[in-house]
Amino acid sequence: MRQVEDAIKIVLDNIKVLGTERIPIQDSFGRVLGEDVNSSIYLPPWDNSAMDGYAVKWDDIKEAAKERSANLKITGDIRAGSMPDKPVGKGEAIRIMTGAPVPDGADTVVRVEDTKYEGDVVSIFRSGKKGENIRKRGENVKEGDMVLKKGTLIGSGQLGSLAMIGKPVVTVFRRPVVNVMSTGDELADFDEKLTENKIPNSNSYAVASQVIEAGGVPHVVGIARDTKESTREKIGQGLVGDMLIVSGGVSVGKYDFVKDILKEYGIDMKFWTVGIRPGHPIAFGIVGERPVFGLPGNPVSTMVTFEVFARPALMKMGGHTSYFRPTVDAVVEEEFHDRPGRTHYVRAIARYKDGKYFVRSTGTQGSGVLMSMAYANSFMVLPPDKEKVLVGEIVKVQLIGRPIEHD
Repeated sequence: MRQVEDAIKIVLDNIKVLGTERIPIQDSFGRVLGEDVNSSIYLPPWDNSAMDGYAVKWDDIKEAAKERSANLKITGDIRAGSMPDKPVGKGEAIRIMTGAPVPDGADTVVRVEDTKYEGDVVSIFRSGKKGENIRKRGENVKEGDMVLKKGTLIGSGQLGSLAMIGKPVVTVFRRPVVNVMSTGDELADFDEKLTENKIPNSNSYAVASQVIEAGGVPHVVGIARDTKESTREKIGQGLVGDMLIVSGGVSVGKYDFVKDILKEYGIDMKFWTVGIRPGHPIAFGIVGERPVFGLPGNPVSTMVTFEVFARPALMKMGGHTSYFRPTVDAVVEEEFHDRPGRTHYVRAIARYKDGKYFVRSTGTQGSGVLMSMAYANSFMVLPPDKEKVLVGEIVKVQLIGRPIEHD
Protein backbone atom coordinates (compact mmCIF):
# COMPACT_ATOMS: atom_id res chain seq x y z
CA MET A 1 0.00 0.00 0.00
CA ARG A 2 1.48 3.30 -1.11
CA GLN A 3 1.50 6.38 1.06
CA VAL A 4 -0.15 9.58 -0.14
CA GLU A 5 3.03 11.51 -0.99
CA ASP A 6 4.45 8.61 -3.04
CA ALA A 7 1.18 8.17 -4.91
CA ILE A 8 0.95 11.89 -5.77
CA LYS A 9 4.51 11.79 -7.12
CA ILE A 10 3.69 8.76 -9.27
CA VAL A 11 0.65 10.56 -10.67
CA LEU A 12 2.52 13.75 -11.56
CA ASP A 13 5.50 11.85 -13.01
CA ASN A 14 3.11 10.21 -15.49
CA ILE A 15 1.17 13.31 -16.53
CA LYS A 16 2.02 15.24 -19.69
CA VAL A 17 1.15 18.87 -20.35
CA LEU A 18 -1.39 19.35 -23.12
CA GLY A 19 -0.86 21.46 -26.21
CA THR A 20 -1.84 25.08 -26.76
CA GLU A 21 -4.45 27.04 -28.67
CA ARG A 22 -5.00 30.67 -29.66
CA ILE A 23 -8.04 32.46 -28.23
CA PRO A 24 -9.31 36.06 -27.89
CA ILE A 25 -8.22 37.62 -24.61
CA GLN A 26 -11.83 38.18 -23.58
CA ASP A 27 -12.12 34.38 -23.39
CA SER A 28 -8.84 33.88 -21.56
CA PHE A 29 -9.88 34.52 -17.94
CA GLY A 30 -8.94 31.48 -15.83
CA ARG A 31 -6.74 29.99 -18.53
CA VAL A 32 -2.97 29.44 -18.38
CA LEU A 33 -0.61 31.31 -20.70
CA GLY A 34 1.14 29.07 -23.21
CA GLU A 35 3.66 31.72 -24.28
CA ASP A 36 5.87 34.45 -22.91
CA VAL A 37 4.27 37.82 -23.61
CA ASN A 38 6.51 40.81 -24.33
CA SER A 39 5.40 44.36 -24.93
CA SER A 40 5.70 45.85 -28.41
CA ILE A 41 5.01 49.37 -27.14
CA TYR A 42 5.96 51.88 -24.45
CA LEU A 43 3.39 52.61 -21.76
CA PRO A 44 2.78 55.37 -21.24
CA PRO A 45 3.91 56.25 -24.78
CA TRP A 46 4.95 59.74 -23.66
CA ASP A 47 5.44 61.67 -20.45
CA ASN A 48 1.94 62.46 -19.16
CA SER A 49 0.26 64.24 -16.29
CA ALA A 50 -0.75 62.32 -13.18
CA MET A 51 -3.03 65.17 -12.08
CA ASP A 52 -5.41 67.82 -13.34
CA GLY A 53 -3.36 71.00 -13.05
CA TYR A 54 -0.77 73.11 -14.87
CA ALA A 55 2.33 72.14 -16.81
CA VAL A 56 5.13 74.54 -15.89
CA LYS A 57 8.87 75.08 -15.68
CA TRP A 58 9.92 74.35 -12.11
CA ASP A 59 12.38 77.26 -12.09
CA ASP A 60 9.38 79.59 -12.46
CA ILE A 61 7.68 78.26 -9.30
CA LYS A 62 10.53 77.14 -7.04
CA GLU A 63 9.98 80.12 -4.70
CA ALA A 64 6.19 79.76 -4.61
CA ALA A 65 4.46 79.63 -1.23
CA LYS A 66 1.09 80.43 0.34
CA GLU A 67 2.15 83.94 1.20
CA ARG A 68 4.11 84.48 -2.03
CA SER A 69 2.52 83.04 -5.16
CA ALA A 70 4.18 82.55 -8.52
CA ASN A 71 2.01 84.12 -11.21
CA LEU A 72 2.18 82.61 -14.72
CA LYS A 73 0.38 83.32 -17.96
CA ILE A 74 -1.95 80.53 -19.16
CA THR A 75 -1.22 79.90 -22.83
CA GLY A 76 -3.38 76.87 -23.60
CA ASP A 77 -5.14 73.67 -22.59
CA ILE A 78 -4.29 69.99 -23.16
CA ARG A 79 -6.96 67.32 -22.75
CA ALA A 80 -6.38 63.59 -22.45
CA GLY A 81 -6.50 62.22 -25.96
CA SER A 82 -5.03 65.33 -27.56
CA MET A 83 -1.42 66.30 -28.26
CA PRO A 84 0.27 69.59 -27.25
CA ASP A 85 0.50 72.15 -30.07
CA LYS A 86 2.97 74.49 -28.37
CA PRO A 87 5.79 74.35 -25.79
CA VAL A 88 5.76 75.96 -22.35
CA GLY A 89 7.89 79.09 -22.30
CA LYS A 90 9.45 80.98 -19.38
CA GLY A 91 6.77 82.54 -17.20
CA GLU A 92 4.04 80.44 -18.85
CA ALA A 93 1.72 77.61 -17.84
CA ILE A 94 -0.50 75.28 -19.84
CA ARG A 95 -3.63 73.85 -18.24
CA ILE A 96 -3.40 70.03 -18.42
CA MET A 97 -5.74 67.15 -17.63
CA THR A 98 -4.89 63.78 -16.07
CA GLY A 99 -3.35 61.48 -18.68
CA ALA A 100 -2.61 64.24 -21.18
CA PRO A 101 0.88 64.43 -22.73
CA VAL A 102 3.28 66.86 -21.06
CA PRO A 103 4.26 69.63 -23.51
CA ASP A 104 7.82 70.41 -24.44
CA GLY A 105 9.48 72.87 -22.09
CA ALA A 106 7.51 71.73 -19.01
CA ASP A 107 9.26 69.66 -16.33
CA THR A 108 6.63 69.74 -13.54
CA VAL A 109 2.86 69.58 -13.14
CA VAL A 110 1.25 71.58 -10.33
CA ARG A 111 -2.05 70.12 -9.17
CA VAL A 112 -5.05 72.39 -9.52
CA GLU A 113 -5.67 72.33 -5.73
CA ASP A 114 -2.46 74.36 -5.24
CA THR A 115 -3.52 77.11 -7.66
CA LYS A 116 -6.03 79.84 -8.34
CA TYR A 117 -6.64 81.39 -11.70
CA GLU A 118 -8.21 84.62 -12.88
CA GLY A 119 -8.50 85.39 -16.53
CA ASP A 120 -5.37 84.13 -18.27
CA VAL A 121 -3.17 84.20 -15.15
CA VAL A 122 -2.70 81.30 -12.71
CA SER A 123 -1.34 81.91 -9.21
CA ILE A 124 0.65 78.98 -7.79
CA PHE A 125 1.02 78.67 -4.01
CA ARG A 126 3.29 75.63 -3.69
CA SER A 127 6.55 74.79 -5.40
CA GLY A 128 6.63 71.06 -4.79
CA LYS A 129 9.47 69.05 -6.27
CA LYS A 130 10.89 69.27 -9.75
CA GLY A 131 9.29 66.59 -11.92
CA GLU A 132 6.31 66.21 -9.60
CA ASN A 133 3.07 64.69 -10.96
CA ILE A 134 4.60 63.52 -14.24
CA ARG A 135 4.41 59.88 -15.32
CA LYS A 136 7.46 59.12 -17.43
CA ARG A 137 7.36 57.43 -20.83
CA GLY A 138 7.71 53.66 -20.34
CA GLU A 139 7.17 53.94 -16.59
CA ASN A 140 4.65 51.07 -16.73
CA VAL A 141 6.28 48.98 -19.44
CA LYS A 142 8.89 49.49 -22.14
CA GLU A 143 9.06 48.01 -25.60
CA GLY A 144 10.54 44.52 -25.32
CA ASP A 145 9.79 44.14 -21.61
CA MET A 146 8.46 40.80 -20.37
CA VAL A 147 4.84 41.40 -19.35
CA LEU A 148 3.69 37.89 -18.43
CA LYS A 149 5.52 34.56 -18.35
CA LYS A 150 4.41 31.28 -19.85
CA GLY A 151 2.51 29.31 -17.22
CA THR A 152 0.86 32.38 -15.68
CA LEU A 153 -2.76 31.95 -14.63
CA ILE A 154 -4.78 34.70 -16.30
CA GLY A 155 -6.82 36.66 -13.78
CA SER A 156 -8.29 40.15 -14.06
CA GLY A 157 -4.95 41.93 -13.64
CA GLN A 158 -3.25 39.72 -16.20
CA LEU A 159 -6.09 40.08 -18.70
CA GLY A 160 -6.01 43.84 -18.23
CA SER A 161 -2.27 43.83 -18.87
CA LEU A 162 -2.75 41.93 -22.12
CA ALA A 163 -5.31 44.49 -23.23
CA MET A 164 -3.02 47.30 -22.07
CA ILE A 165 -0.30 46.30 -24.54
CA GLY A 166 -2.80 45.80 -27.36
CA LYS A 167 -2.71 41.99 -27.56
CA PRO A 168 -6.16 40.82 -28.71
CA VAL A 169 -5.28 37.14 -29.13
CA VAL A 170 -3.21 35.03 -26.76
CA THR A 171 -1.78 31.51 -26.69
CA VAL A 172 -3.07 29.40 -23.79
CA PHE A 173 -2.80 25.77 -22.77
CA ARG A 174 -5.72 23.63 -23.80
CA ARG A 175 -8.26 22.73 -21.13
CA PRO A 176 -8.29 18.97 -20.43
CA VAL A 177 -11.44 17.15 -21.54
CA VAL A 178 -12.38 14.79 -18.72
CA ASN A 179 -14.88 11.96 -19.09
CA VAL A 180 -16.64 11.13 -15.83
CA MET A 181 -18.59 7.93 -15.19
CA SER A 182 -20.11 6.17 -12.19
CA THR A 183 -20.80 2.47 -11.66
CA GLY A 184 -23.55 0.58 -9.87
CA ASP A 185 -27.03 -0.83 -10.32
CA GLU A 186 -28.13 1.16 -7.29
CA LEU A 187 -27.63 4.52 -9.03
CA ALA A 188 -30.35 6.48 -10.78
CA ASP A 189 -29.74 9.48 -13.03
CA PHE A 190 -32.04 12.48 -13.31
CA ASP A 191 -34.05 10.94 -16.14
CA GLU A 192 -34.79 7.78 -14.12
CA LYS A 193 -37.48 7.18 -11.55
CA LEU A 194 -36.25 6.70 -7.99
CA THR A 195 -37.39 3.41 -6.49
CA GLU A 196 -36.78 1.80 -3.12
CA ASN A 197 -33.57 0.19 -4.39
CA LYS A 198 -32.17 3.30 -6.12
CA ILE A 199 -30.23 6.37 -4.97
CA PRO A 200 -29.44 9.51 -6.98
CA ASN A 201 -26.14 9.58 -8.87
CA SER A 202 -24.40 12.40 -7.02
CA ASN A 203 -20.81 11.37 -7.72
CA SER A 204 -20.71 12.16 -11.43
CA TYR A 205 -21.98 15.68 -10.89
CA ALA A 206 -19.83 16.42 -7.86
CA VAL A 207 -16.73 15.25 -9.74
CA ALA A 208 -17.76 17.18 -12.87
CA SER A 209 -17.90 20.36 -10.78
CA GLN A 210 -14.47 19.59 -9.35
CA VAL A 211 -13.15 19.17 -12.89
CA ILE A 212 -14.49 22.61 -13.83
CA GLU A 213 -12.90 24.20 -10.75
CA ALA A 214 -9.56 22.62 -11.72
CA GLY A 215 -9.74 24.11 -15.22
CA GLY A 216 -11.01 21.07 -17.08
CA VAL A 217 -14.00 20.43 -19.34
CA PRO A 218 -16.15 17.60 -17.92
CA HIS A 219 -18.29 15.21 -19.92
CA VAL A 220 -20.59 12.96 -17.90
CA VAL A 221 -20.58 9.59 -19.70
CA GLY A 222 -23.28 8.12 -17.49
CA ILE A 223 -23.70 5.06 -15.30
CA ALA A 224 -22.15 1.65 -15.93
CA ARG A 225 -24.40 -1.08 -14.63
CA ASP A 226 -22.99 -4.02 -12.70
CA THR A 227 -22.17 -6.15 -15.73
CA LYS A 228 -18.97 -6.53 -17.65
CA GLU A 229 -20.74 -5.53 -20.87
CA SER A 230 -22.05 -2.26 -19.50
CA THR A 231 -18.75 -1.44 -17.76
CA ARG A 232 -16.83 -2.19 -20.95
CA GLU A 233 -19.13 0.02 -23.02
CA LYS A 234 -18.91 3.03 -20.69
CA ILE A 235 -15.14 2.77 -20.23
CA GLY A 236 -14.77 2.58 -24.02
CA GLN A 237 -16.81 5.78 -24.35
CA GLY A 238 -14.71 7.41 -21.64
CA LEU A 239 -11.36 6.68 -23.25
CA VAL A 240 -11.76 9.28 -26.00
CA GLY A 241 -10.91 12.43 -24.00
CA ASP A 242 -7.79 13.56 -22.17
CA MET A 243 -8.62 11.84 -18.87
CA LEU A 244 -11.10 9.24 -17.59
CA ILE A 245 -12.44 9.27 -14.05
CA VAL A 246 -14.43 6.26 -12.88
CA SER A 247 -16.33 6.43 -9.60
CA GLY A 248 -16.97 3.05 -7.97
CA GLY A 249 -16.21 -0.49 -9.08
CA VAL A 250 -12.52 -0.36 -8.14
CA SER A 251 -12.67 -2.46 -4.99
CA VAL A 252 -12.67 -6.27 -4.75
CA GLY A 253 -16.39 -7.00 -4.71
CA LYS A 254 -18.06 -9.60 -6.94
CA TYR A 255 -19.45 -6.90 -9.25
CA ASP A 256 -16.42 -4.59 -9.30
CA PHE A 257 -15.42 -5.03 -12.95
CA VAL A 258 -13.47 -1.84 -13.56
CA LYS A 259 -10.06 -3.38 -12.92
CA ASP A 260 -10.58 -6.27 -15.34
CA ILE A 261 -12.04 -4.05 -18.09
CA LEU A 262 -9.19 -1.55 -17.83
CA LYS A 263 -6.73 -4.41 -18.27
CA GLU A 264 -8.59 -5.35 -21.46
CA TYR A 265 -7.96 -1.83 -22.75
CA GLY A 266 -4.23 -2.19 -22.04
CA ILE A 267 -3.92 0.06 -19.04
CA ASP A 268 -0.50 0.44 -17.44
CA MET A 269 -1.64 0.37 -13.81
CA LYS A 270 0.54 2.34 -11.40
CA PHE A 271 -1.25 1.64 -8.12
CA TRP A 272 -4.54 0.26 -6.76
CA THR A 273 -4.54 1.24 -3.10
CA VAL A 274 -3.22 4.20 -1.12
CA GLY A 275 -2.95 4.78 2.61
CA ILE A 276 -5.57 7.52 2.71
CA ARG A 277 -8.77 7.99 4.67
CA PRO A 278 -11.33 8.27 3.20
CA GLY A 279 -10.64 6.51 -0.07
CA HIS A 280 -8.37 3.50 0.47
CA PRO A 281 -9.25 1.80 -2.87
CA ILE A 282 -7.94 4.43 -5.31
CA ALA A 283 -6.55 3.36 -8.68
CA PHE A 284 -4.37 5.19 -11.19
CA GLY A 285 -3.00 4.09 -14.53
CA ILE A 286 -2.20 5.19 -18.07
CA VAL A 287 -3.71 4.10 -21.39
CA GLY A 288 -1.41 5.50 -24.06
CA GLU A 289 -0.86 8.99 -22.67
CA ARG A 290 -4.34 9.19 -21.16
CA PRO A 291 -4.54 9.07 -17.34
CA VAL A 292 -7.29 7.01 -15.77
CA PHE A 293 -8.42 7.38 -12.16
CA GLY A 294 -10.56 4.81 -10.43
CA LEU A 295 -12.08 6.56 -7.44
CA PRO A 296 -14.03 4.91 -4.60
CA GLY A 297 -17.81 4.83 -4.82
CA ASN A 298 -18.64 6.46 -1.48
CA PRO A 299 -19.43 10.14 -2.20
CA VAL A 300 -16.96 11.71 0.24
CA SER A 301 -14.22 9.27 -0.71
CA THR A 302 -14.79 10.17 -4.36
CA MET A 303 -14.47 13.90 -3.77
CA VAL A 304 -11.50 13.67 -1.40
CA THR A 305 -9.46 11.38 -3.64
CA PHE A 306 -10.21 13.60 -6.63
CA GLU A 307 -8.96 16.59 -4.65
CA VAL A 308 -5.78 14.85 -3.52
CA PHE A 309 -4.79 12.97 -6.70
CA ALA A 310 -6.80 13.95 -9.79
CA ARG A 311 -6.84 17.71 -9.26
CA PRO A 312 -3.02 18.09 -9.30
CA ALA A 313 -2.94 15.95 -12.45
CA LEU A 314 -5.48 18.21 -14.17
CA MET A 315 -3.59 21.31 -13.09
CA LYS A 316 -0.39 19.96 -14.66
CA MET A 317 -2.16 18.93 -17.86
CA GLY A 318 -3.61 22.43 -18.17
CA GLY A 319 -0.19 24.10 -18.01
CA HIS A 320 -0.21 25.29 -14.41
CA THR A 321 3.16 25.54 -12.69
CA SER A 322 1.69 25.17 -9.20
CA TYR A 323 -0.56 22.17 -8.63
CA PHE A 324 -1.49 22.19 -4.97
CA ARG A 325 -3.86 23.98 -2.64
CA PRO A 326 -2.43 26.38 -0.05
CA THR A 327 -1.77 24.92 3.39
CA VAL A 328 -1.64 26.71 6.74
CA ASP A 329 -0.97 25.86 10.35
CA ALA A 330 -4.13 26.04 12.46
CA VAL A 331 -5.07 25.77 16.11
CA VAL A 332 -7.43 22.87 16.83
CA GLU A 333 -10.68 23.91 18.54
CA GLU A 334 -11.97 20.47 19.48
CA GLU A 335 -10.49 17.13 20.53
CA PHE A 336 -10.46 14.60 17.70
CA HIS A 337 -9.77 10.86 17.87
CA ASP A 338 -8.41 9.01 14.86
CA ARG A 339 -7.50 5.52 13.72
CA PRO A 340 -3.79 5.33 12.86
CA GLY A 341 -2.42 3.75 9.71
CA ARG A 342 -3.51 6.14 6.96
CA THR A 343 -3.24 9.85 6.21
CA HIS A 344 -6.63 11.23 7.19
CA TYR A 345 -8.21 14.15 5.34
CA VAL A 346 -10.68 15.34 7.96
CA ARG A 347 -13.38 17.58 6.51
CA ALA A 348 -13.08 20.78 8.45
CA ILE A 349 -14.12 24.39 8.90
CA ALA A 350 -11.24 26.85 9.21
CA ARG A 351 -11.54 30.45 10.39
CA TYR A 352 -9.10 33.31 10.84
CA LYS A 353 -8.89 35.41 14.00
CA ASP A 354 -6.23 37.60 15.61
CA GLY A 355 -3.57 36.61 13.10
CA LYS A 356 -4.13 32.86 13.45
CA TYR A 357 -6.09 30.12 11.78
CA PHE A 358 -8.40 27.95 13.89
CA VAL A 359 -9.99 24.71 12.76
CA ARG A 360 -12.65 22.22 13.76
CA SER A 361 -14.22 19.24 12.01
CA THR A 362 -17.53 19.44 10.18
CA GLY A 363 -18.87 16.71 12.48
CA THR A 364 -19.51 13.10 11.46
CA GLN A 365 -16.74 11.94 9.16
CA GLY A 366 -18.33 8.90 7.51
CA SER A 367 -17.38 8.42 3.85
CA GLY A 368 -21.05 8.51 2.87
CA VAL A 369 -21.85 11.76 4.66
CA LEU A 370 -21.66 14.09 1.67
CA MET A 371 -22.83 17.08 3.71
CA SER A 372 -19.43 17.03 5.41
CA MET A 373 -18.01 18.20 2.07
CA ALA A 374 -20.79 20.76 1.62
CA TYR A 375 -19.85 22.41 4.93
CA ALA A 376 -16.06 22.07 4.61
CA ASN A 377 -13.70 24.84 3.54
CA SER A 378 -10.59 22.85 4.42
CA PHE A 379 -9.07 19.50 5.34
CA MET A 380 -7.21 18.76 8.54
CA VAL A 381 -4.41 16.56 7.21
CA LEU A 382 -3.51 14.09 9.96
CA PRO A 383 -0.44 11.85 9.47
CA PRO A 384 -0.76 8.04 9.61
CA ASP A 385 0.62 7.76 13.17
CA LYS A 386 -1.85 10.26 14.68
CA GLU A 387 -4.36 8.77 17.16
CA LYS A 388 -5.59 11.86 18.96
CA VAL A 389 -5.64 15.61 18.32
CA LEU A 390 -5.97 17.82 21.40
CA VAL A 391 -7.54 21.25 21.76
CA GLY A 392 -4.87 23.91 21.19
CA GLU A 393 -2.66 21.61 19.13
CA ILE A 394 -1.28 22.90 15.83
CA VAL A 395 -2.19 20.86 12.74
CA LYS A 396 -1.64 21.17 9.01
CA VAL A 397 -4.74 22.42 7.19
CA GLN A 398 -5.29 22.40 3.44
CA LEU A 399 -7.62 25.15 2.23
CA ILE A 400 -9.95 23.98 -0.53
CA GLY A 401 -11.32 27.14 -2.05
CA ARG A 402 -14.43 28.06 -0.09
CA PRO A 403 -14.42 31.39 1.80
CA ILE A 404 -12.70 31.52 5.19
CA GLU A 405 -14.58 33.21 8.00
CA HIS A 406 -12.70 36.20 9.46
CA ASP A 407 -13.65 37.31 12.96
